[in-house]
Amino acid sequence: MLAWDNFGRDAMNTLILASGSPTRAKMLTAAGVTFSTIVPQVDELMLRAQAKDGAAAARAIAEQKALAVSKTHLDAWVIGADQVLEVGTTLLGKPGTWAEARSQLTLLRGRTHRLVTAVAVAHAGAITWHHMESPSLTARTFTDEALDDYVGRAGDAVLGSPGAYHFEGLGASLFDEVQGDYFSILGLPLLPLLAYLRTQAVISA
Repeated sequence: MLAWDNFGRDAMNTLILASGSPTRAKMLTAAGVTFSTIVPQVDELMLRAQAKDGAAAARAIAEQKALAVSKTHLDAWVIGADQVLEVGTTLLGKPGTWAEARSQLTLLRGRTHRLVTAVAVAHAGAITWHHMESPSLTARTFTDEALDDYVGRAGDAVLGSPGAYHFEGLGASLFDEVQGDYFSILGLPLLPLLAYLRTQAVISA
């Protein structure tokens, strides 16, 4: 899937986001970055199941996304990213159904969880850089009625993020306390990524 029409104009400086996340694309666009989008085919469920913890899962998935695209676009710089929600020993990805979304939110209620967010860059079929952030969020002890109201108002958006919330929107109302990088909460450690791309002259200083 190719979502930006600038792909291929300058092969040596082409930047590809290996993700279908509109939030990650919006962050890069807002930062003035020119890029193309290709959604890779990666078995995230398998990689998450094989990982020993959230950090290992997020890094493995981010790297596999970047590599999957880099191997067929060797001249391009490819960004892969992933986010895994870690609550206790449980790892959560995006909920597949509304019932699963409600179950995830119930699990988070009144507890602190980590959003382990990894980003990797690949070039010429190899990982050249990676970075990870782990912001923590404490959900308030919301009632069942408040949960139902949130799910009803958020609609299909609850299916698009681990934990069934989008912190940049209505999901912020679910929390009492947050610690960590805001961009990483949204799904991409943006500032370290931009700094690395500058060192490689992929984006201008």
